[in-house]
Amino acid sequence: MAQETVRLAEYATALRYEDLPPEVVRRAKDCIADTVAAIICGSALPWSRIVIRYAERTGPGGKSRILGHRGAAVQANAAALANGALAHAFELDSLTRPGAGAHPGATVLPPALAVAQERGSDGRALIAAFVGGNEVMIRIGRATGHTNEARGFHAPGTTGPFGAAVAAGHLLGLDPRAMTNALGVAGSLAGGLLEFARGDGGMVKRLHLGRASEAGVLAASLAADGFEGPRTVIEGEFGFLKVFCTKWDEAELTRGLGEDFVVSSTVLKRYPCHSTAHAAVRAVRDLQSEHGFKGAAVEAITVTGTERMVERHNILEPADLMLAQYSIPFCVALALHREARDPESFDESALRDPPIRSLCRRVRLVSEPGGGHGGMGSTVTIALSDGHAENGMLEPGELEDKFLRLTRGTLGEAVGAALFDRLQRLEEEKDLAWLGAQP
Repeated sequence: MAQETVRLAEYATALRYEDLPPEVVRRAKDCIADTVAAIICGSALPWSRIVIRYAERTGPGGKSRILGHRGAAVQANAAALANGALAHAFELDSLTRPGAGAHPGATVLPPALAVAQERGSDGRALIAAFVGGNEVMIRIGRATGHTNEARGFHAPGTTGPFGAAVAAGHLLGLDPRAMTNALGVAGSLAGGLLEFARGDGGMVKRLHLGRASEAGVLAASLAADGFEGPRTVIEGEFGFLKVFCTKWDEAELTRGLGEDFVVSSTVLKRYPCHSTAHAAVRAVRDLQSEHGFKGAAVEAITVTGTERMVERHNILEPADLMLAQYSIPFCVALALHREARDPESFDESALRDPPIRSLCRRVRLVSEPGGGHGGMGSTVTIALSDGHAENGMLEPGELEDKFLRLTRGTLGEAVGAALFDRLQRLEEEKDLAWLGAQP
C-alpha cells in the first residue's frame, strides 16, 4: 500500500523558499498579511480576551507574540493557540476555492510564526513553512470531499493540525521520518464539533482553529525529540480519512504534488461573515448600487445555494453574533442596511436592529441542483432585479484597504500602513521578533 502520509512528509521537508515561483510567494505573503490583520482585529473581542488571558497564564517566559495585544511574549504553543483563535475570531480569515474545509491563514500562520519567533527564523523561512503546511493541509482537505463535516466535525479543526504540524516542523528542521511522526501525532489531535451551528455555544467555533494551531506546535515539537506517530495516519484503516469522513479520495493527497502549488487556491474574504454568504452579499450590494434602492424597499429575497448551504446556514433567527455571521439570510439583510465590509457593522446593535431582523426573516434560501461540496456561488433574486456572483472575495488591489480597515482601531492608520508595507517585503526580513512587538 502506498504511504501517502510518508510522501507528504518527504515533500514538505524538502521544500525550500528557492523552489517557490514568484506568484506563489506573492500569494503566500498576501495571505500572511491578511491573517495578521484578522488577528489584530480579533484581539479586541471578548471571547479572544478569554483565550489571551489563558495563553498568558499557561505560557509565560517565551519569545512568541500574541498579535494586537499589549503583553509579554509567551511560549510558542500558547501564542499559536491565541493567534489561531484570534484569526478566526470574527469570520475574517482566508479559505480556498474550490472549498476544502481548510483555512490557510488561521491554522498555518500562527504555529509557523510562533516557532519562527522562538527560533529567530527569517522571513523566507516563514514563507516556505507557510507554503509547505498549506500544500499538505489543502490536499488533505480536498481528499475529504468535505464529508468530515457531514459527520458533524468542523473541517478546519480536523485538517488544521496537519498543516500546522508541517509548518512548525519545517521551521524546526525535521527530517522526513520526524515529519512523518509529526503528522502521525497531529492526526490524534484533530477535532472540533459542529454542534455550535445548532444555536448554542458559538464561541467554541473560534477555538477550533486555535487548537489546530496549538496542536501543530505540540506535534512537531514532540516529533523533533523522537516522539512517534503512525506512518499511515491519513490513509490507514483507522486513519484520518476513514474515521473522520463518510467518503474520501486518496488520490487528492498527492495529485500534482511537487508540480502544482495548491496554496494558489487561497482566497481572501471581503466581508466578515461565513464564506457561503459572500456571493449573495456581493450580489445584493451590486444590485443596490446599480438600482439605488434602500433595504426598507425590499419585500423578499431569494438566494440559491448548495444543499449544504441550505442545511447549515438558513438561520432566520440567529441568537448571537456568531450565528448571525453564519446565517446567509442575516448577512444578506445586513448588507442592504449597513457597510458589509466593515467589521464594526456586525455588532450587537445589528443583532437587535428591527429592519435587519425583519428582512432576515424574508430571505428565502433554496437548494440549487448540481452544486458540489465546494460550490458557493449564488443566484439572488430581489423584487427589483436578479443577479449572480461567483464569489464575494477580495480582488487584486483590495488587500491594503482591508488591512487598514481591520487594524486601524488597534494600531492607528499610520502604524497599520507601515506594518502593511513591511509585510510586503517579508522575504527581506532577517528575523520576525518585530511582528507583534509594541511600537
